[in-house]
Amino acid sequence: MNLKSKYLGLELKNPIIVGASNLVQNLDMLKKMEDAGAAAIVYKSLFEEQIQLENLEMEQDMTDYDHRHAEMTSLFPADLYEASPEEFLMHFRDARKVVNIPLIASLNAIFDDSWYEYAKKLEDSGADALELNFYNNPKDFEMEGRSILSEELDIIEGVKKAVKIPVSVKLSPFYTNPLYVFNEMDKKGVDGFVLFNKLFQPDINIELEKMEFPYNLSTASESRLPMKYTGLLYDNIKADICANRGIFTGEDVIKMILAGADVVQVVSTIYKHGAIQITKMLEDIEIWMANNQYETLGEFRGKLSKKNINDPYAYRRAQYVDILMKSGEIFTKYPMK
Repeated sequence: MNLKSKYLGLELKNPIIVGASNLVQNLDMLKKMEDAGAAAIVYKSLFEEQIQLENLEMEQDMTDYDHRHAEMTSLFPADLYEASPEEFLMHFRDARKVVNIPLIASLNAIFDDSWYEYAKKLEDSGADALELNFYNNPKDFEMEGRSILSEELDIIEGVKKAVKIPVSVKLSPFYTNPLYVFNEMDKKGVDGFVLFNKLFQPDINIELEKMEFPYNLSTASESRLPMKYTGLLYDNIKADICANRGIFTGEDVIKMILAGADVVQVVSTIYKHGAIQITKMLEDIEIWMANNQYETLGEFRGKLSKKNINDPYAYRRAQYVDILMKSGEIFTKYPMK
């Protein structure tokens, strides 16, 4: 079977991309994922906090001798901080040398200058493409949604001017009308969309009565939301579509391509099953394609999108109402005791 795919102008050997995570910081793991069949890898995101840390460290160096005295037991700080951006870029360059498949950089900044400066630095470090990791954490009751979108559109425009490599945007679904957002960003020339961010939310430990921050992996049911929007977007925007979240098996990949995805990103399934899971997923896709007499992904891509599906209500509110009216059927399948 021919599993070749195209994403962000990159020619990929198949549709499976490893998403941004801590996994990519291990060079041996990077090579394992490439050997297992990964078509591309998104490197762990560079966050604005790291950029600001570098500025803080410089300020500390300038005043380093102000508080030293003969009785000091150590010249080193008690706490070790996360690597600075320059060290991050060094590790990124090391990763670039290890793998031969496309390596996509991911950036999450706050200030405009940071977006532009580090987008360029990541490009100079060998990134084949750039993924803007948009996540606005609401903290101001007075800020309107339109101002957030306007700011993000300006960032896209600025980054596109700063770099020559393709630029994708990874979004959360928490917009009043995500389709409007996709359409406006598409007009700005975004090369691809990643649907959707896996956001880390705090939890409360009631025994200790304090906040905690669990590392939550995706679940299979989370794939339904990106699948829905993939089906809605297919053939309605110029940008490529990358489905993300809840993709664990070859069957999950097939569903996303049927909905209209160009490629998918996976992370949680590798944490749970190891890099070899990529090989298994690719084998399952090939078996399904052979059984259904498909030779290329393009032959069934978007077959069940809103544009091509026979049921005109599949992606509309009427379908939700229909499902709601049948909700009583759950008691037939799962009788109450």
